[in-house]
Amino acid sequence: MINSDIKNIIESILFVAEKPLAVATLKNTLDFSTKEIREALKALADEYNARGGGFHLCEVAGGWQIRSRPEYRQHIIRMIQANPRRLSKAALETLSIVAWNEPVIRSEIEKIRGVDSGGVLRLLLDRKLIRILGRREIPGRPMIYATTKFFLEVFDLNTLKDLPTLKEVEKLEKNGEL
Repeated sequence: MINSDIKNIIESILFVAEKPLAVATLKNTLDFSTKEIREALKALADEYNARGGGFHLCEVAGGWQIRSRPEYRQHIIRMIQANPRRLSKAALETLSIVAWNEPVIRSEIEKIRGVDSGGVLRLLLDRKLIRILGRREIPGRPMIYATTKFFLEVFDLNTLKDLPTLKEVEKLEKNGEL
């Protein structure tokens, strides 16, 4: 039996958190065991799913976050009249290359794309979708790029392993869904 206090405490912390919170972060903040925290998170997620309301608790970007349900996205956007910041086809293409090939250097990205990608990489860095891991120990010491936790949040992924495979992408293209 899960203590209702732990669920209420975790729920209130997740409600005010701006980013997904890892179990380890909750453990460092609370006087509960990792097992108790995991059980409380599972119970909360089950309660939200059983309720079927406007939000749910999901595991994303290596942590847990209360999020609005995706099926209500269009209504939320209309309500706040937000103009989503769109990425160009070139930016999405470059971001995809980084995500599927990370860690990757600029020359590897440009070899795949066939065009200069410096400007697009700067845009993706500015939008905090990719980051610089360091420099590769080869002549010229080029920067190494990888995706960020924010990338995982934006694309509703828990890890990069959740990315679709090439076959899945080809199937979506074939069906006209991309």
